[in-house]
Amino acid sequence: MFANAMSELGMPPNSIENDEYRERQAKLFSDMPLKSAMIICANPQSTRSNDVHYPFRTNSDLLYLTGWLEEGAVLFAKKIENHKPKVILFVKPNDVLKEIWEGRRLGTDGAKKTSPIDDARSIDELEEFINSEIRDVSEIFHQMNKNTKLDELLLSLISERSREKQKHGDGPIKITDPTNILSELRLIKSDKEINLLKHACEITAYSHIEAMKMTKPNMGEWQLQGLIEGCFRYCGSSGWAYPSIVGSGDNATILHYKTNEEVMLSGDLVLVDAGAEYEGYAADITRTWPVNGTFSAEQRDIYSLVLESQKAAIEACIVGNPCNSHHIAASEVLRKGLVKLGIISQNSEDKDADLKKYFMHGTGHWLGLDVHDVGTYEPDGKPRLYEQGMVITVEPGLYFSKWREDIPELDDKWRGIGVRIEDDILITNSGPEILTSMCPKEIDEIELLMK
Repeated sequence: MFANAMSELGMPPNSIENDEYRERQAKLFSDMPLKSAMIICANPQSTRSNDVHYPFRTNSDLLYLTGWLEEGAVLFAKKIENHKPKVILFVKPNDVLKEIWEGRRLGTDGAKKTSPIDDARSIDELEEFINSEIRDVSEIFHQMNKNTKLDELLLSLISERSREKQKHGDGPIKITDPTNILSELRLIKSDKEINLLKHACEITAYSHIEAMKMTKPNMGEWQLQGLIEGCFRYCGSSGWAYPSIVGSGDNATILHYKTNEEVMLSGDLVLVDAGAEYEGYAADITRTWPVNGTFSAEQRDIYSLVLESQKAAIEACIVGNPCNSHHIAASEVLRKGLVKLGIISQNSEDKDADLKKYFMHGTGHWLGLDVHDVGTYEPDGKPRLYEQGMVITVEPGLYFSKWREDIPELDDKWRGIGVRIEDDILITNSGPEILTSMCPKEIDEIELLMK
């Protein structure tokens, strides 16, 4: 069933190599002050029910700096003098009995051989190590609430009032969240990161195509979800980058609808917001198409308007433009189009409020190791400017809910229509590059594909 999608995919790109991880570490350490330490923990394992856990996915910052995927890991590095800090990774040690049940571990020897680190130690040694190694630093860069035991240890060391600490003034005095430092590093993507993102986008695009081709009236939303997520795995991704949205009819007007439990009816649209993850990097595509393969006149009007606004937004994604330029461009097109359709008034005193009744979200977000990737949008109180290597989504939409009683002025012919169109855009010096361009979005293309 997925053979066509697989045949269209290019060869998987090369993984990030240790040299690049080392470059990232060096940039991070250059931003750290003297007498500081960096501690980054893997995400905690989350319980689904009783002794069943959710699939583990590590902290993106740890992944960005080391590529380490196993749970229970902690990275440590300290900067005492103006030379390269020693990077130590604490990992779960080899344990034959546990590995029989849970799977093989790289252990300390495997970590030393394969990872961009200077040393690897058992996680069982972490507490003793921290107690001895943290006493000559003043500031600890650490994300709280990922390792409760470690949090408690660090807080106790900060509050400690020993004679030595009082006499020499040495020892940690504060914990600083390193998120801002790491976010700035992650915001600009390297060539190899871009290649991984492109592959995730290709897998996602072809999965959407397969879903379009298989859609028919009286299918369940859950069946379409199963098709698209199955195609993600079939094509070699680790799975979805975020829970898939498959909303048909009025469900398409709920922005984060995720139950995906309704039967799709002829005459309705279905909105699918779904993205694959490949080697940690997320794709994010939304497409909207008619369940029966043909847009009605009203659906065609709304879809065409959203598509026009998206194209205008993408054109605004150029180096040097403020990062809210695409939202401004999309909003202007949508506002004029809704006036032309008679849905909002030309003479309204608050045109923004009128538009927000039907377009109530932003037009995009950063994309990378997280689907809503890190990086501030207004670091100095005003929108940052686009730079080459940034990746952003562009996703305008219009939503006309049947159930909303706060918009009694809306004509019934529009109710039940929800449309969002989303692509992933790489900012380059030569203009915006649409990483998801292989996924059809023109009305004629979609209708032809579904036939």
